[in-house]
Amino acid sequence: MTKEELEKRINEIEWDDFEMKTAQNKLPNDVWETVSAFSNTSGGWIVLGVHQHGKKFDVVGCDDPEKIESDFLNTLRNGQKFNVKLTAWGKKYNIDGKIVLAFYVPSSLCKPVYFGSSINTYIRTGSGDRRATDMEAMAMLRDQSFGSRSEQPVEGTSIKDLNPISLETYHNHVMRFNPSFPYVDLPMEQFCEKVGICTSKGELTFGGMLMFGGRDVVQSHLGNFWIDYLEIPGTSYSDAKVRYTYRLQEQDNIWESYQLIIQRLRNFCDNPYMALPNGVGPEDESQLYALREGLVNFCAHSDYFSPMHPTIRVYTNRIEFQNPGRFMFPLEEIRTQLHSLPRNPSLIRFFRYAKLGENAGFGIDKMLTWEKLTGKNVDFKSDLVCSTVTYWFSDQASGQAGGQVSEQVSEQVSEQVSEQVSEQVSEQVSEQVSEQVSEQVQILVNAIRENVYSMFEIQRRLNISSRRYVLVEMLTPAIEQGYVLRAYPDKPRHPKQRYYLSEKGLKLVK
Repeated sequence: MTKEELEKRINEIEWDDFEMKTAQNKLPNDVWETVSAFSNTSGGWIVLGVHQHGKKFDVVGCDDPEKIESDFLNTLRNGQKFNVKLTAWGKKYNIDGKIVLAFYVPSSLCKPVYFGSSINTYIRTGSGDRRATDMEAMAMLRDQSFGSRSEQPVEGTSIKDLNPISLETYHNHVMRFNPSFPYVDLPMEQFCEKVGICTSKGELTFGGMLMFGGRDVVQSHLGNFWIDYLEIPGTSYSDAKVRYTYRLQEQDNIWESYQLIIQRLRNFCDNPYMALPNGVGPEDESQLYALREGLVNFCAHSDYFSPMHPTIRVYTNRIEFQNPGRFMFPLEEIRTQLHSLPRNPSLIRFFRYAKLGENAGFGIDKMLTWEKLTGKNVDFKSDLVCSTVTYWFSDQASGQAGGQVSEQVSEQVSEQVSEQVSEQVSEQVSEQVSEQVSEQVQILVNAIRENVYSMFEIQRRLNISSRRYVLVEMLTPAIEQGYVLRAYPDKPRHPKQRYYLSEKGLKLVK
């Protein structure tokens, strides 16, 4: 900081990274609050020898600048007053014959920083210092394991604790979309070890457990795990006609949650698919890819050890991804610099192996393509406890989102329909009918493509309201002919049953 910059700041209202103290004869007691606040947030300058009265500042200087400087720096470095040793660097300025001291206190790598006792943990809010809340202090403690917790083993676990369907569908996805992946042909246990789902000793990593674990193991180690997804028919809770039109049921793990959420988000893209006379035509999924990158980053950056839930709220004018855990880099750098600081590196790797995430540092760029595609902003906010990414809808998509209210009953009914109906219908379909519905099977195959869908989602993509028609004329023949597979092949009536194309079916995609 130059003398000119210092004088400019002195003549302005205090900045969030700039604090002035009188300190004419000695260090003021409240200087340690500011040291703690800057250390726990983004760092800042402490300027001694400037007196404040109202909104005006007068340069009074320090009578004994050498002693004040020595007392300040030694207190930071000796480790007696603060819980950790701190560093700072200072400069002296001569302003109209008076000596002003300026010290830069950087953000500490070991948070929280406090003096005396933990109650004296301060953070910077605007241009002032305040005591950190218990939740803020705990968030800082958890951040000490940033980037490493997901790699650590979960004691007493094994590959048997994984959800077998989650693991199988993920492995199949990697085989389809990343066939050159070096470990894809290994036996499943070796595959899990090589990609980081488990350790060489066979224990699950926290990342592997979160991504693919069964309900019992996840809840026993992270009882608060839940990705809370809501669709709200309004621009806020207060103006919504009903509390919500859709709420995702609790899923076993991140992979199950991701697959369901990404299909819901498809509904809020402009023209997610084109209905042609002979079926479903080519899609422009550019908007969906931008949302997908946001969802992947959301899953990879959440602090799953926080008492807060990661939440996704779809309003009629926006989607809000809100995560426990702060952004680990300045918000002003998001649009201009490449950053690769995932809170859970193993999770981002799992998505990248499946070709569902960008390479390190380019995820934000992919998210920001939303602005070019829609003309609407992507906004980023963060504090010590949580971070929020907001995708604003185009006018067309806002109308689509508003129309979701009418589907509330349809969603509820869909969730209640068992696969018993499907079983009954299947028995009624003859080989003769099967041969006659090849055109309908082709339409179904083009609608499913590389994705995994529930029955209701297939109906929506086809824009066919009759569940029986889709079952009889399309889905059942496609399954019998080997073009479509069940996610739960041994449990056709499974409440979470979903459908995807076999290798044979993928060859039919036009």
